[in-house]
Amino acid sequence: MNRMFVCNCFGITEEQVKKHADDGACTPRQIASACKAGTDCGSCVRRIQALLGRGACPTRELVAPEAELPEAA
Repeated sequence: MNRMFVCNCFGITEEQVKKHADDGACTPRQIASACKAGTDCGSCVRRIQALLGRGACPTRELVAPEAELPEAA
């Protein structure tokens, strides 16, 4: 099996980052909390961002601003 390392400082692979993302880590900071990737030299942070990509996390539905504000009296 050919492992693609994302974080050489801590030996974290793409598969590990993807697993943490599947488990709910949506940002590089959350990935760092899960496995330390990105916390030493920082050269892997952009790669982690790319792996997380768009749509990796559940999105919140946008609410129209007027729906959030109470009616003026």
